[in-house]
Amino acid sequence: MAPRHPAMLYGLIGHPLMHSYSMDYFNQKFDTEDISAEYINFDLDDINQLMKVVSERPNLNGLNVTTPYKEAVIPFLASLDEHAQAIGAVNVIKFLRDKKTGELEHLRGYNSDAPAFEQTMRPLMTPLLDRALVLGTGGAAKAVTYALHNLGVEVQQVSRRKSATTLIYEELTKAIITSHKIIVNATPVGKYPNVNECPDIPYRFVGSGHLCYDLIYNPDETMFMKQCKKRGATVKNGLEMLLLQAFLSYEIWNAD
Repeated sequence: MAPRHPAMLYGLIGHPLMHSYSMDYFNQKFDTEDISAEYINFDLDDINQLMKVVSERPNLNGLNVTTPYKEAVIPFLASLDEHAQAIGAVNVIKFLRDKKTGELEHLRGYNSDAPAFEQTMRPLMTPLLDRALVLGTGGAAKAVTYALHNLGVEVQQVSRRKSATTLIYEELTKAIITSHKIIVNATPVGKYPNVNECPDIPYRFVGSGHLCYDLIYNPDETMFMKQCKKRGATVKNGLEMLLLQAFLSYEIWNAD
């Protein structure tokens, strides 16, 4: 087979990236739709390597951003759209180039995680699902919190470090768990290859009225999901959210 010389290049930055399905998703899309493009992974152990990636690839047209750089990437961007600005996290970078010369003018940040998560949650919502625990405080957790607020849900974030706005895991009592019927794992705990790990919450208080959503999609059933499912909760992984945010990413990259 002849080597591909795509007109457009897209990619994913993060570290590590062995768990990601994005490259397979996009390259299959490009092949199926006969789009002259390629999507590759840029596993960066330092976010300061970003501009080297950009400068060396003049046909780079857009990037996705994953853990741990959704917040750290912001100083490298010339502008943010209003939603990314409000969330404080970016998972899509659009390359704004001069239409005549192709010269890069600036990088603009967007967030497709929040609308994707919101779309996956809407069909599951009931009046009883009005309070949520969001595990984690990183970029993914910020997007989830933003989306839940849009759905009218009161959010309590949980972190390993205590702050004025967060609980720590040791503070999660029966009363807190039972009164927050949505629990979202927005941490990487339990992601491949560490499939036997899960967030340290008191699972014994989870019940049939809970909706427990793990943003992780590899493995397809995480230990967090197994623990919650065993106690009667409705569980969902992050694959649908991944596909929706990828679709939205492509729309952002190719919008005029």
